[in-house]
Amino acid sequence: MNNFDYEISKIQNEHIKNIVVKTLEVVPEYFWRIVASSTSKYHPQYALGEGGLVRHTKAAVAIALCLFENSTVQNFTQEEKDLIVAALILHDVCKNGIPGGKWTVTEHPLLVKELFKKIEWNEEEKQFIQIINNLIETHMGQWVEDFKTKKKVLEKPKSKLQKFCHMADYLASRKFLEVNFEAI
Repeated sequence: MNNFDYEISKIQNEHIKNIVVKTLEVVPEYFWRIVASSTSKYHPQYALGEGGLVRHTKAAVAIALCLFENSTVQNFTQEEKDLIVAALILHDVCKNGIPGGKWTVTEHPLLVKELFKKIEWNEEEKQFIQIINNLIETHMGQWVEDFKTKKKVLEKPKSKLQKFCHMADYLASRKFLEVNFEAI
């Protein structure tokens, strides 16, 4: 879990921070070691290889943190920023399903809710769970259909927070952008 100490430290709200910490304790083990793209087609070089998904996740958070510094791009409250960072840390923790297979599953954004159900939350944490889950469930943007069946599985982002989470994730997956992790 200490892979995300820096990102978690950027969350100021203790209840939101606790949600991330508790959830990372129950994520499927494969999350910590798999590549970001099971086909290697859709992510940059840094997101491939052992731990690639963790690096992709860190890149998405780094992009969000950078954009938070630019008031012409966004005007989020600190609580909204905390919710975005939490959602980005957790957005792909079930990428290969539960318990996990070889390939990305289309419905992976919907599976984080199953992890949330395994955890005991206090009342203050419960008020943020649904918001974080809502951001995670829409992080795929326009890619809402199952690759094989062509059935709509996910919802597109609608709110400004949902669209921002998608944008950070999307930019972290662009092959032409490489991240210098030493500069983060």
